[in-house]
Amino acid sequence: MTTKRYIARLIRHESTLMVNICDEELLGKTVKGKGLEIHISKSYFGGNQVNLVEALNLIRKSNSANLAGTRIVEQVVKANMGSRLAVKKIGSVLFLMIFKFNS
Repeated sequence: MTTKRYIARLIRHESTLMVNICDEELLGKTVKGKGLEIHISKSYFGGNQVNLVEALNLIRKSNSANLAGTRIVEQVVKANMGSRLAVKKIGSVLFLMIFKFNS
């Protein structure tokens, strides 16, 4: 049995950390739906292969997260780390952006 994995790219700038995570099988693919088209590029999402626990930990530590893929988005919503109201769908693929603001 093969475990489905994710691809994570970390971007550090000064004191902030942004993470881009996609379902592994989407990397390099183009998603289309309702007049929209998004390419899940290796230059934007490409990075290290991670499992679910590692992906969720990266999101917890980050200041912002860009998520592409039904599997990762569903897991983040299930973990109460993002709102289902913020989820967008293109074709059959879910997307979610998370921004954390410090007071």
